[in-house]
Amino acid sequence: MLVDDDGVARFEALYRETYDQIAAYAARRCDFPQDAADVVAETFTIAWRRVADLPPGHEARLWLYGVARKVLADHRRSAVRQRLHSVELDAEMADLYANSPDSGIELSVISTVFRSLSDNDRELLSLVAWEGLGHEEIAAMLGLSRNAMRIRLYRARKRFSRALDEAGVPSTAKSRAIPAGRSL
Repeated sequence: MLVDDDGVARFEALYRETYDQIAAYAARRCDFPQDAADVVAETFTIAWRRVADLPPGHEARLWLYGVARKVLADHRRSAVRQRLHSVELDAEMADLYANSPDSGIELSVISTVFRSLSDNDRELLSLVAWEGLGHEEIAAMLGLSRNAMRIRLYRARKRFSRALDEAGVPSTAKSRAIPAGRSL
């Protein structure tokens, strides 16, 4: 997209005139400052991409509020999806690593251990558990060979298992060994 000098000047003026208002609007509606910053950044990114569509004068500020409102709604939907995925993963981890429903193992311990893993390990485990992706799909998504992905996933699972053991969370999946006569 090529923006002419007039478009750049209009955007810069709109940004200077409305940044504080849009930031305050987002901050009042978000639970965390970093979420508000994301909403503001996305709002102005959209305004930049659509600079040719900006209405004239005072209407541009109102248009920007409308964009911010839609970005905020998208942000909230995304946050709900993330919370739902987290609940699903917590339940799955509880099923895998708790002796029984009344074992006394707190889901928060499992969740804390999961969050202590590296970003890469969490991402791999989440792609399997939350998204239900297969090895080939994950390998393609991450730009890895299937074998490299399997090795990384194996190592991530081992690190997670070790961290759970260190946290005192017993595993009901005593062995994930391959049954005799089967191969990877």
